[in-house]
Amino acid sequence: MGALSDAIQDTTRRRAIVDDGVKVVEAEVADKSGLTGLAVKGAFKAVQGIKPGFVGRALDNLMPDFARQIDPFYDRFKASGQTDLKAYFVKHGDEIANALLSITDARARNAEHRSVQKAYETLRPQGVTHTVAAMPRLAELVKKHIG
Repeated sequence: MGALSDAIQDTTRRRAIVDDGVKVVEAEVADKSGLTGLAVKGAFKAVQGIKPGFVGRALDNLMPDFARQIDPFYDRFKASGQTDLKAYFVKHGDEIANALLSITDARARNAEHRSVQKAYETLRPQGVTHTVAAMPRLAELVKKHIG
């Protein structure tokens, strides 16, 4: 296993990681502006409306897969001798984003709620861009919990 995969084995740590992950998602959504921001905020509101706490439950369910995707990047960062995880994640943002989105793509195809699939499909074309934008916050989350 890797650092994040190990950390989420502890239920208390996992809950804290998921809670911070929800804060990252909410902050990223809040930062969006313009027409894209309206679409993101609308889709986020629609998904939240399906079931309160949906984002937290989704992150909790996705966490093992996300951790397996993030761990190799964190391991390479540690092995590189660099000290700025945020800069490393930003530099490798496209790779990390695509790794994470491979998980959500598979899950969205099998979503129980058609409205969740539709919201995801609406946002997916900009998925890499939005996920790359979240790299500084994602790095801070990883640093806080395993760094």
